[in-house]
Amino acid sequence: MLKNLHHKLVLQAPQLLRLPVSLIPFAAKKAAMVFILQRVFKEALEDGDFEFLEDRLLKVSVDDLQLSCFITLQQGQLLVQEQSDSFDVSFAAGLNDLILIAGRKEDPDSLFFQRRLRIEGDTELGLEVKNLIDSLDLDELPKIVRLALNDLALFVQKGIQTPEMTLERAATI
Repeated sequence: MLKNLHHKLVLQAPQLLRLPVSLIPFAAKKAAMVFILQRVFKEALEDGDFEFLEDRLLKVSVDDLQLSCFITLQQGQLLVQEQSDSFDVSFAAGLNDLILIAGRKEDPDSLFFQRRLRIEGDTELGLEVKNLIDSLDLDELPKIVRLALNDLALFVQKGIQTPEMTLERAATI
C-alpha cells in the first residue's frame, strides 16, 4: 500500500506543483535559477566551459509544469530570460525525468532514445550542453545540496516503478 501511495505521489507531483509554481513571479524564479546555475557551474564558468553558449539561447522546458526559460551566456555570466522569439537549441522533459538526470539516476541519452527527453535545434550545440551537464562533478556541490539531490532522485526513481514492477523484481531475486 505504501509503495502504491509513493508511486502515485511521484507521478502526480508535477500536476500538484503546476499551480503553485505558476503563481511565483518570474523574477523570483529567475533569481533562484541564476543563483543555482552560478553555484552549480561555478568551476565550469571560471574555466570558460560555457563559451559555446555565448550569445546563443538554450531553451529549457519542464513540460508537466508548463515552465520554460531561456539561458544564455553574456560576458562570462549566465543569464535567464522568460521569453524569446527564437532559440538555438531546446531541451524538454518532465519534472521527474529532469530530477533523475540531475541526480545521475538516468542517462540523458537513454531518456532521449525513449523520447522522454527532447532535444531540438542545433544538434552540435545540444551535444555540447549535454556533455557539459554530464561532466558536472556532483562532489563539487555543497554536501547538503548533493545529499538532497541524491535523496530526491532516489525517491523519484523508486516512485516511478510501479508496485507490480517491484514485486516482479523481488520474485527474480
